[in-house]
Amino acid sequence: MLVREAADTLGGGTRSEELTLPGFTHDVCSGFHPLGAASPFFRTLPLAEHGLEFVHAPAPLAHPLDDGTAVMLERSVGETAAGLVEDDEAYRRLFGRLAADWARLEESLLGPVIRPPRHPVALARFALHALRSADNAARSLFRTERARALFAGCSGHAMVPADMTPTAAVGFVLLTLGHVAGWPVARGGSQRIADALASYLRSLGGEIETGAPVVSLAELPRTRAVLCDVTPRQLLRIAGDRLPPSYRRALERYRYGPGAFKVDYALDGPIPWRAPECARAACLHLGGTMEEIAASERVAWEGRESERPFVLIGQQSLHDPTRAPEGAHTAWAYCHVPNGSAADMTERIEAQIERFAPGFSDRILARHAMGPADLERRNANIVGGDINGGAQDLPQVLARPALRVVPYSTPVPGLFICSASTPPGGGVHGMCGHLAARAALRTALSRSG
Repeated sequence: MLVREAADTLGGGTRSEELTLPGFTHDVCSGFHPLGAASPFFRTLPLAEHGLEFVHAPAPLAHPLDDGTAVMLERSVGETAAGLVEDDEAYRRLFGRLAADWARLEESLLGPVIRPPRHPVALARFALHALRSADNAARSLFRTERARALFAGCSGHAMVPADMTPTAAVGFVLLTLGHVAGWPVARGGSQRIADALASYLRSLGGEIETGAPVVSLAELPRTRAVLCDVTPRQLLRIAGDRLPPSYRRALERYRYGPGAFKVDYALDGPIPWRAPECARAACLHLGGTMEEIAASERVAWEGRESERPFVLIGQQSLHDPTRAPEGAHTAWAYCHVPNGSAADMTERIEAQIERFAPGFSDRILARHAMGPADLERRNANIVGGDINGGAQDLPQVLARPALRVVPYSTPVPGLFICSASTPPGGGVHGMCGHLAARAALRTALSRSG
């Protein structure tokens, strides 16, 4: 097996670098790995033997509020529910059931939507709540602003407006994963995930070439299968001359979602949260109420930058001290912006952090900002800053990247696509490549038979 990587460093969106100052390790894109901890594929690999260690903060997630408190996602369903007061019973009943069902749900939720489920009853229970908008689900299921804000923040990872289907599904999955797998970080940086996968591949005899972009399929050696970890835009460029017109048109219609604007910080101390419980989490959602988060996501989808953006922030070094010199810390923060936006969101991101952590700016030793164009230059799959590999609205959840029984296959024999533009979409879980490889093997066996 030969892997060709366009960049000089493996990892794609799973890289770490000293972006600010020497000795400060920052995750370039992905920073938290609930899907990695829960990945059925990763469970089959001896990644710990190849240097990967997941580190869990005491709480997976914190969502600070303007009253000086924070809503906490705890590993325990009961402890999370207890912090929601009037919504205690509703949360306990709903997520207790989802957590208990996860082993029966993961195959369906982390793979193509259009296929017969192995556990239809569990999937039907999930779909009853999940196949609707986050806004509708939060209002119908929860009475308090605390519970609705927690759910809205998790649903915001969909990067589509909260009143669109199926944003609720993203919220349910991420909250459930907090209970069944946590939201860990990789000790030493997300790069360790890519390095462990590469190390295991090499131990099996695989070869890896970095700094080796593929311009055309014609330059590849003859082989029975080619798996392309690219989005539709790049597949059209490298294989468009071989694709039939109907499939080519389907890829040309593929839509990319909002982008990301990201800032990394070197700090001289921990973030001074007004709510002290925030120090128990490595990942935080800054956006206040459900209504504010929904408004931020709506304007990004409509092509405008929010004045008060929903900010996702990481304080990995607080729980993984290998990330920064002794006594110092890192911070990782981003918000959603229109695809391809050229706006500098640094001040608006820092205003949101200051809102919940007064004095944050005084802790900054250095900062490093990246807009959508910067992210795309580092990784061509992040088209216009879209870290999810394509808009995650209902049509592109059902048909990703095109409507096919096996979404990883193409009409070209032996050519497969295996990026986040295929099911189950964005995230560090390895499932797109795993399922594409299984499809390639089935095809090879059927031909040999």
